[in-house]
Amino acid sequence: MDWGIPPGGVVSSVEVETTVPALVSCEVKASPAGTAIRLKRAAGLRRCSGVSVVIVNYYQWSNTRQLLRQLRDCSAWSQGQVRVVVVDNGSSGNVWIDTVGGIRVRYESRNLGFAAGVNRGVRELDRWRWGIWKNEGQIQEWFLLLNPDVTVPAGFLDAVLDMIEKLDTEEPRAGVVGLRLCNPDGSLQGSCGRFPTFGSTLRGLLRPRAWRKCQMLNTQQRQEVDWATGGCLLVRRDCFEQLGGLDESFFLYYEDVDFCRRAKAAGWQVFYEPRIAVTHHWPLHARSVPAPLRLITRHALMQFARKHWGRWSNLGLRGLVWLEALCREGWSRLRRRYRDSACYHQLRQLVGDMHRQRQQSIRQQLAFASRYLRAIAAAQDRVPAEQDHLDKNL
Repeated sequence: MDWGIPPGGVVSSVEVETTVPALVSCEVKASPAGTAIRLKRAAGLRRCSGVSVVIVNYYQWSNTRQLLRQLRDCSAWSQGQVRVVVVDNGSSGNVWIDTVGGIRVRYESRNLGFAAGVNRGVRELDRWRWGIWKNEGQIQEWFLLLNPDVTVPAGFLDAVLDMIEKLDTEEPRAGVVGLRLCNPDGSLQGSCGRFPTFGSTLRGLLRPRAWRKCQMLNTQQRQEVDWATGGCLLVRRDCFEQLGGLDESFFLYYEDVDFCRRAKAAGWQVFYEPRIAVTHHWPLHARSVPAPLRLITRHALMQFARKHWGRWSNLGLRGLVWLEALCREGWSRLRRRYRDSACYHQLRQLVGDMHRQRQQSIRQQLAFASRYLRAIAAAQDRVPAEQDHLDKNL
């Protein structure tokens, strides 16, 4: 298995830009709603807004390719208002060989983590001129962070562009917008929440997993929230640049909560927009959490607490995580699940390393856990049967 490296590590990369004609038409059948949006935008297009999509891929090429096909089903793509960067986080066994305009792929040699992957995707965008970005003049640009295991409806990016153009007038301090997430059966999925505290973390242990971190806001009106999930997140470029991007000390999880907290502290607003919905197939709370992934999620929570909680809350959380790891380590040994036992032993060591701020050792613990993420990610690379057929251009 491949070992990952901690965020911010030194990597080599191969950068690939596809070469095709500047405009690519969308020939996928659109829904009536998607067609209405296209007609509206064609009637009076303002070339001042653009969306740059960043997808961090890790052994989910089938999901990523399907998502790219769906994103192209919009008029904004053919008019050059959309560009997509895929950051492949060390799973470049399936080398990209297709040529599709508006898509650029950056290959990393190792797993950098989600936050570092997004930051490198944005740096790639800064060197790339595509569509409206070829022209001189001011562009109101938003970054759209998408997980590979998300599916979107026809005309999705047209709807996103309409929304952000309205936001510029209605909410000029909007810096982050989370969209409505749905489960594959159409039910509502939690996609935003309140900033976690030590007290709320303890109370969450008594709740179902779907309610521990996220809230389910059953509303049809845009409203301000504390934070929104990074699996489908719009970020204004000005906000992203002011905050210096995502914090790469988070390998996976809680980087979105941290970013929203820093955005609010800097005077930006964070919104939940339920009128644009996508389907998220593999949320963390809906699947089992193997020991390596649990180590990574606990690191993310402790890192958030170190940055934003007080001293005693930090100590309480670390003690709770250490005790949990001890119990799980013993139980795993009794069941002869020695790999799990080793992960929980490493988690106990991680607690001590974070208390003493031993950065090198922390990176080693994350590297130990990340070596197992490949199988976890690959197991989720399953396209729904009704969407198995991919556009031959992708």
